[in-house]
Amino acid sequence: QVQLVESGGGLVQAGGSLRLSCAASGRTFSIYYMGWFRQAPGKEREFVAQISRYGGNTYYADSVKGRFTISRDGAKNTVYLQMNSLKPEDTAVYYCAADNERITSLSHPSYWGQGTQVTVSS
Repeated sequence: QVQLVESGGGLVQAGGSLRLSCAASGRTFSIYYMGWFRQAPGKEREFVAQISRYGGNTYYADSVKGRFTISRDGAKNTVYLQMNSLKPEDTAVYYCAADNERITSLSHPSYWGQGTQVTVSS
């Protein structure tokens, strides 16, 4: 099993920045891809970003491209999501995910974190 623990959420004004972290533990050798999803109130969970094990492959949702950056520290088994130029519509619970297969908007990752709240005020 793999455990994922997110941190770094909070309240920020529009235009501000936050950095989310997700630490993986357990059988981390079994996961190749890590990523982030988010779910806003009353909406379905949506894909945000994905990164491969060594960081060579990244992929973003169009809604965050150019504003969010995903990165990974292999030694710490941690993935980060740097969020800049935040907008009120970015308000959501952000979930870390991991899988041995590529994570996309259509995939269902095997492992999930508990989520961290991000609130962007206008």
